Amino acid sequence: MRLTIAIDGPAAAGKGTLSRALAEAFGLAHLDTGLIYRAAGRRTLDGTPALEAAQSLTAADLEADDLRTPDVARAASVVAAIPDVRAALVDFQRAFARRQGGAVLDGRDIGTVICPEAEVKFFVTASDDVRAERRFIELRDGGHDVTLGQVLADLRERDARDSARAAAPLKPAEDAVVLDTSGMDINAVVAAAIALVTDRTGIAPVA
Repeated sequence: MRLTIAIDGPAAAGKGTLSRALAEAFGLAHLDTGLIYRAAGRRTLDGTPALEAAQSLTAADLEADDLRTPDVARAASVVAAIPDVRAALVDFQRAFARRQGGAVLDGRDIGTVICPEAEVKFFVTASDDVRAERRFIELRDGGHDVTLGQVLADLRERDARDSARAAAPLKPAEDAVVLDTSGMDINAVVAAAIALVTDRTGIAPVA
């Protein structure tokens, strides 16, 4: 049985960590779809038109070491609001989701647009302050010169843009399980998600 797990949510809510943990637990491939948009956004910062950037992405673009910077995050959110850009990247994501053995995909429209028939869907969220603190620590530890206030403002700006866009706005799928990680240890989040996947599908973790 192929198992597709769709995980959506805003930035720094914990969906990436959860996605990687579930992929490992169930022996599935993992795709952080946000990297696709970050890579496209990064190329626009060099002057490449957004649609051209999306249509000509290569595997090497996804390996760039600056995809987690605030500038690239903002650029990713901007290009992700362009319908033609999203359309150019849909086929790649859907093909990955249908791969032999199944997959875990995380992003902002996986359960609603990319994989509406996924066996299990999660929407991972957390309070603005908690998410800002997490992202601030990540950026600070990565050597970036930012303040907590700047990070919070950036997150709120991105949330507003992602939720208001006409093309695939950020929102939970109707049948998604909402996980608020604000006061939860990551191990507890992972354990709860693994249990729910097994309950929904009858598939036990392999690791």
